[in-house]
Amino acid sequence: MNYQQLKCSTVLCLLFYAIGNAMPTQAAANSPQAEVIASPSERFGFADVRRRAADLAATEYSDQGGELPTILQNPNFGYDQYRDIRYRTDKSIWLAEGLPFALRFFHRGFLFNRKVSINLVENGEVKPVVYDKALFDFGKSTLPQEQLPADLGFAGMQVFYPLQDDAHYNEVAAFLGASYFRAVGRQQNYGLSARGLALDTGLPKGEEFPYFSEFWIEKPDKDAIQLTIYALLDSPSVTGAFRFLLQPGDATVLDVKSVLFLRRDVQKLGIAPLTSMHYHGELRESLYLDYRTEVHDSDGLLLNFSSGEWLWHPLNNPRQLHIHNFADASMKGFGLLQRDRNFEHYQDLEAVYHKRPGAWIEAKNWGAGRVELVEIPTDAERNDNIVAYWVPDQAAVAGSELNFDYRLLFGVETVDKVPGARTYASRIGAGGSDSKDTDVRKFMLDFTGSNLAKLPSDTKVEAIISYSAGEVRNKIAQYNPFTNGWRVFFELFPGDAEAVEIRCFLRADKDVLSETWNYHWYKK
Repeated sequence: MNYQQLKCSTVLCLLFYAIGNAMPTQAAANSPQAEVIASPSERFGFADVRRRAADLAATEYSDQGGELPTILQNPNFGYDQYRDIRYRTDKSIWLAEGLPFALRFFHRGFLFNRKVSINLVENGEVKPVVYDKALFDFGKSTLPQEQLPADLGFAGMQVFYPLQDDAHYNEVAAFLGASYFRAVGRQQNYGLSARGLALDTGLPKGEEFPYFSEFWIEKPDKDAIQLTIYALLDSPSVTGAFRFLLQPGDATVLDVKSVLFLRRDVQKLGIAPLTSMHYHGELRESLYLDYRTEVHDSDGLLLNFSSGEWLWHPLNNPRQLHIHNFADASMKGFGLLQRDRNFEHYQDLEAVYHKRPGAWIEAKNWGAGRVELVEIPTDAERNDNIVAYWVPDQAAVAGSELNFDYRLLFGVETVDKVPGARTYASRIGAGGSDSKDTDVRKFMLDFTGSNLAKLPSDTKVEAIISYSAGEVRNKIAQYNPFTNGWRVFFELFPGDAEAVEIRCFLRADKDVLSETWNYHWYKK
């Protein structure tokens, strides 16, 4: 199975760190800008992108802009050379006008071979942005700039906004590679990615990667707090029209409107996919020769079911590929979160994993289906190995038109919406000191929350545990004075079972106090 393109997302993260994310909020009035060409048209909007996607779906797929010019296919032109090419700050779109948002573009090269067309929309008119090598500082790159074609185009774009203070723009979002994009809230660093669409993820035949082939960005007014971005998606199986309403803040919000047109049947349609990295953490059972206790962009999957139940599934780096499914008649939301915010647990001054955002999807009338979580084995933190997305029960057949609207939040505390107690920590160790069974495992769970902190320490709190196989013994629930919460111990005796699903939540009398902790333990 080929997951190479999934791994690209971590490379994007490294590129964003290298490029930097702050610049003054206004440049000199005579600073050169990217050239835009006005073309008279009726007022442009989402209906135009939708029409383009529908028309495109009625034609045979043609891979437009999928091959780099020969000059950029030099095997010596790798990550370091590509990283040296940076968009010139003083040529940022709207910078000289002092508008709330500014744009910069990514050069093509390295893994980012596709030509992406970028347009500005001003007063309803579309103005294509023209590539010019003068827009870029090539740094130490030995690329012969004079040989670059005039119609090279761009690979993607960055969005800037004065997120930290009024004096500087900060990078708040970026669209680069296939249909990948990511965003950050205030005082956060880039981490996990979102995608426009996932097709056939985790299937033996391999995954298909749709890509955003064209963008249209509406020029904001001087008081705007929101930026409107339209995108056209294309692939052999699906075309799509997207509208992103981007609003930066403590949590940066993207309200997403999408319409998909299917060229052919799709076995597995993944809606609102999130892609992340989990190398090792609290539930590791293998030895990692790493001075850092934890290394991950996300530590768990959170789900909110139509029944009102909240479920937390800690992530792991498995020895074999695992796919977990969580079905619901009308899922309210799901997300990959980074709950652990303690620097001491990561000890990484460069990657600053404790400042990575979580991402939360609020579904809007999606109907029946399932959230699917894919955990892929990885031997390095450079590889994204976690994917989560919604798979509708509705068949994805050729000729179909499907609509999926949702809200996507990138942030920290504000994206973790559990109303009661939540899992603060999940740990595992050898169990069964009186048993010769080496597969016995002891689990320790810490639950914290304002509702638990208000309870007297002698409150009779019970851990309700269910499991799919084997036997759970020696269950204990006790007050933890160091967290003002409750700690749960239990031992799992799996017996002959190769895999066991475990669930645990806290209850006092008939009152449910916490989310449901859910974990899949595997013998191999």
